[in-house]
Amino acid sequence: MPSSSAERATVRLREAPAREPELGPGPGNPGPAAMRGSAGEPPDDPPRYAPEWLRLREPADAAARAHDLLDPLRIRLANLPRRSDGLVVHDVGCGTGSMGRWLAPLLDGPQHWVLHDRDPYLLHFAAVAAPRTAADGSRVTVETRRGDIARLTPDALTGAALVTASALLDVLTTEEVGNLAAACAAAGCPALLTLSVAGRVDLTPAHPLDAEITEAFNAHQRRTGMLGPDAVTAAAEAFAEHGATVRAHPSPWRLGPDEAGLTAQWLRGWVGAAVEQRPDLRERAGRYLDERLAACAAGELRVVVHHTDLLALCRPTGGAS
Repeated sequence: MPSSSAERATVRLREAPAREPELGPGPGNPGPAAMRGSAGEPPDDPPRYAPEWLRLREPADAAARAHDLLDPLRIRLANLPRRSDGLVVHDVGCGTGSMGRWLAPLLDGPQHWVLHDRDPYLLHFAAVAAPRTAADGSRVTVETRRGDIARLTPDALTGAALVTASALLDVLTTEEVGNLAAACAAAGCPALLTLSVAGRVDLTPAHPLDAEITEAFNAHQRRTGMLGPDAVTAAAEAFAEHGATVRAHPSPWRLGPDEAGLTAQWLRGWVGAAVEQRPDLRERAGRYLDERLAACAAGELRVVVHHTDLLALCRPTGGAS
């Protein structure tokens, strides 16, 4: 992962700031805060982010991802030339490997997953917890590569059948998305890019401050050149410029009483990001957060966090159809 904004693609919360503001994490909240290394760790080492958050959100991610994109993906993969080692899948910005745990058991045939992330701590989690069997019982193997997505080249994707990513696009810049699309197109492999924020949140019951918090959060997502809610549109255009067929499908989180822990954690980060962007909101946002957390604890709050999944079917190379 890169040292620029894309470094945060898998290791920071898409729905939360890199650090908790004074609104505070609350008792028992592991928070999205980076777990920095020891005092002797080199200062340019990547920050370590709590895998607890990634584990907490994994069931919601799995439930949200768009299954409607799997059939066209399976058709493309079935038309690829057979390889002795099966499908080679590159998971870019893999975090703790949730994408592989979701997708590998949904695809037939042997698979070899190449897990990319800048954080060796998260790569370790991903490798240890990787699935071992495909949908039809075929073997799934993994390898890890610590690296920078901004330097992902077609050579790095040689032999790839598929590139995947989860919660990645919205923390990339236009240039970084363009580089990703170009690398996939040159390698002739499709890309399944899931759970990009759409910039819309629905909370029930409604509150007068909902829209203002949402607007501030979206502005926070776009800081320092990151695409935020504009990511899927930018990615679709980038892939289309390379001749890919692009499909997008909604993939919302639907959070109710059974997901209260995730909802509370998300609320703290979401409101905290808004306040970081708009410090003038702090007092009102503090009261708002208290009210929302109380409703969440009482089982009275429901939240839909809108995301979009994107499937880009790049023109195959090497004679595949």
